[in-house]
Amino acid sequence: METGVHPARQPGCHPAHNPRGKPKRPTGRTDGPSRKIEVRALAEELGATLIRAVRRDADDELASVGTGHGPVTISWYAFALEYLDMRWPQIAAKTRNETNAALCAITQVMLRDVRGRPNDELLRRALRDWAFVLPRPEPHAAPPDVRLALRWVARTSRPLTDLMDPAVMRAVMQALRLKQDGTVAAPETQRHKRMTFVNAVRYAIEQGMLDSDPIANINWRIAKTAKRVDPRVVANPAQVRSLLCAVSYVGSYRRARGRRLVGLFAGMYYAGLRPEEAVAVTLPDCVLPAEGWGRVILHVTRTQAGKKWTDTGQLHDERGLKGRPPGETRPVPLPPGLVAIWRESIQTFGTASDGRLFFNERGGILAFSTYDTVWHEARQLGLPSDLVNTPLAARPYDLRHSALSTWLNAGVDPAEVAERAGNSVEVLMTKYAKCLYGRAAIANHRIQALLDEYD
Repeated sequence: METGVHPARQPGCHPAHNPRGKPKRPTGRTDGPSRKIEVRALAEELGATLIRAVRRDADDELASVGTGHGPVTISWYAFALEYLDMRWPQIAAKTRNETNAALCAITQVMLRDVRGRPNDELLRRALRDWAFVLPRPEPHAAPPDVRLALRWVARTSRPLTDLMDPAVMRAVMQALRLKQDGTVAAPETQRHKRMTFVNAVRYAIEQGMLDSDPIANINWRIAKTAKRVDPRVVANPAQVRSLLCAVSYVGSYRRARGRRLVGLFAGMYYAGLRPEEAVAVTLPDCVLPAEGWGRVILHVTRTQAGKKWTDTGQLHDERGLKGRPPGETRPVPLPPGLVAIWRESIQTFGTASDGRLFFNERGGILAFSTYDTVWHEARQLGLPSDLVNTPLAARPYDLRHSALSTWLNAGVDPAEVAERAGNSVEVLMTKYAKCLYGRAAIANHRIQALLDEYD
């Protein structure tokens, strides 16, 4: 039944019935501590959602490197990951190591100064061991601090186009000059890092990510590397014989740490082999007659690079000959004295399972640290005290330098020496010009003879 009273005129619904002129609160809601708890819980939930969204965005930025085309500007870090994916299969294991070091140095410069920066040690470890290696480790396998560091890097990396700023470019070039401890790196190390950066910039230009070369406008020079062999490292035949004898006395007779390496060092001297060539020599590739000259056919090297950088996960990278197309061979004559040393080594120690003449106690490929340690101990035994602290044959590689210098001074045709050594004649004569004592004496004699004709 209608009462004749409009709902808006019901008691309590007109402002006149509310002294403060405010509408009443709906039932079921109260003021006080419980209300504050609800607001705090809602804020915490919203904050957690925001953090998750930021992390998802960072993960997406880390995983997606983009194409570099169009209006989207790719970050340096994302570009570096893409460049590494392209470059990695094309380069040797040692070059992968050098590329990794260069990208790590550049990336640390290309980070904005944003709060939350990880310490330098963590940044280097995250970039070197997790970001710039292939196959790239799964993100969940990384330690939490590494994951957070890489997210921070992906979020704060400068755009690739910032390289067009001369100030940024100069900072990058300066970083390539230095080692981790802040000291100036060797010229050869600087050159390798700079070449990595140059190749990366060229790739960015090729892919349309940069319009021009940002390096062209920077006046920057790297100190020249020493290409000539220091004559002080060259040992004469008598000194080498003394050193090889001393090698056989290193370590106990039973373990034969030194005795099993005599043939390795002898190959570096008498055949001019590089260390990575000598450790890879196999019996099927050798001709070792009982008398006279022998021969070895070189076609593979075992360069020590590190398990992280090789495709096989082994310490050594199996490659072709240095500076030659894959599959090419190089025959090297073996003098009778070397043939006798190798025959004795095979008779005493046998060969490795794959036919290698020189191997460690477990039959594995010889590591640099193994034969380098033996060589330094042998120098203490085989050299006079006044020569121990000199550069004379300070490294195993100096045996090869001594060999090539001896051949040239013996009057062997440089073209023949270059063929045996696996060098070009130009490189050979440039490197060993200061070591040609015999030729200098011959030249002096001829000059003096000419002068005597006018006396």
